[in-house]
Amino acid sequence: MTDVRNYNPKTLAFMGDAVYEALVREKIILDSERPIGELNKLKTKIVCAEAQSEVYGFLENLLSEEENAVMKRGRNISAVNGPKSANIGDYRRATGIEALFGYLYLSKKNERIRELFEIIWDREQKLILNGDLV
Repeated sequence: MTDVRNYNPKTLAFMGDAVYEALVREKIILDSERPIGELNKLKTKIVCAEAQSEVYGFLENLLSEEENAVMKRGRNISAVNGPKSANIGDYRRATGIEALFGYLYLSKKNERIRELFEIIWDREQKLILNGDLV
């Protein structure tokens, strides 16, 4: 079995994208009773390159050296094309976040995933309550 640290950061980001989105979906479903259309709009605002780029900025100071290295590897991959809705810098930082969550998931560090996501979610909740994301 390959050491997770040796996986291509694109592979880690591929996994992390699914993990991060599943966590967001779980939270918005458990935290609010909303119609599916509203849940999807809220999920889209939280799971986007711009929002994840902002998460990158405050999360990097809370990570171990190893976690930061994984996140930076994800950020530094040569992006072929970012999405039309985001600038390339946001897209690259978002890829770093996804690589981190993919790495943690494939390393079976579920407790750490939950710990970091709770920090992220506290921030997102404040933005939602202030009307910045709704």
